[in-house]
Amino acid sequence: MEVLSSRVLLRPVDLERSLAFYGETLGLATYREFGEGDRRGVVFFTGGGFLEVSGRAPGPAGPNVALWWQVRDLDVVHADLGERGVTILRPPVLEPWGLRELWIADPDGVRIALIEVPEEHPLRRR
Repeated sequence: MEVLSSRVLLRPVDLERSLAFYGETLGLATYREFGEGDRRGVVFFTGGGFLEVSGRAPGPAGPNVALWWQVRDLDVVHADLGERGVTILRPPVLEPWGLRELWIADPDGVRIALIEVPEEHPLRRR
């Protein structure tokens, strides 16, 4: 199978609340918008991928779903998100595997791991 493109589909409990969270609170750039009203959706850029927020779900996605995004400076992101009132599940921690991780949650409780690859980490070496 040859995959040409991909995205994560997220069906929130409250579409407008989630669109505001990802677009305004987190400041993700919009790739495209489609539909109207309850059929509205937005596809956001997430680095090398996309996140589509559209439709509605009867309840939260649950603990088996998480998003993973690498950021440039975790301390700056942490301070900014705290000022914006984002739910911080866990402040930045240097993990045993060498990555710094900060965990936040979206309005439905979807966990989002924000990752910084430290300068000395093997992923930074060529």
